[in-house]
Amino acid sequence: MAMRLGVFGGTFDPIHNGHLMVAQECRDRLGMDRVLFVPARLPPHKQVRSLTAPHHRMAMVRLAIASNPGFEASSIELSRPGPSYSVDTLLQLRQHQPEDTDMFFIMGADSLNDLASWRDPAGLLANCKLVVVSRPGAPAVEPARLDCLYPGADERVIPLQVIGLDIASSDLRSRVAVGKTIRCQLPDDVIAYIESNKLYRKS
Repeated sequence: MAMRLGVFGGTFDPIHNGHLMVAQECRDRLGMDRVLFVPARLPPHKQVRSLTAPHHRMAMVRLAIASNPGFEASSIELSRPGPSYSVDTLLQLRQHQPEDTDMFFIMGADSLNDLASWRDPAGLLANCKLVVVSRPGAPAVEPARLDCLYPGADERVIPLQVIGLDIASSDLRSRVAVGKTIRCQLPDDVIAYIESNKLYRKS
């Protein structure tokens, strides 16, 4: 039976319980063998601010998923120069997986609207199925709409309604900056790491 691999990319700055809930729901409902968390080195669509150093973001991801045997962290984008294009990541990952591996790229419904501006969206769809997770305020997922741009796309998109935690990494960073608590929104080990490394505090 082919392995089913979920690929979950993002800045994870910081990773939080909402990320973990989405990944677990995707794994459970789509029968994924494991979910690979892939922190981005330089996301093409998020270059408006300075990201926390890659080694800190990777350390937080590893701490967050340490107790879950179905989760794994990958530094594939952190070790590759230039912007972190998802299609390049999937092609690189495929080189290290059995040929019949089914790959699922997990993304938010709000990101689906920007897919036409991504590098080689047709190549992305050819190498995986898109698991499009609903998020608060995002429009309904319409796979057929993509099919007009990329033939066959409607068969490569899996809309998934997930009742998750409405947590935003940007809000967590802001709370830390002004001394507010972030308890219960991130794993305790991640909170301890943020505190010990003085991350997200105002200069």
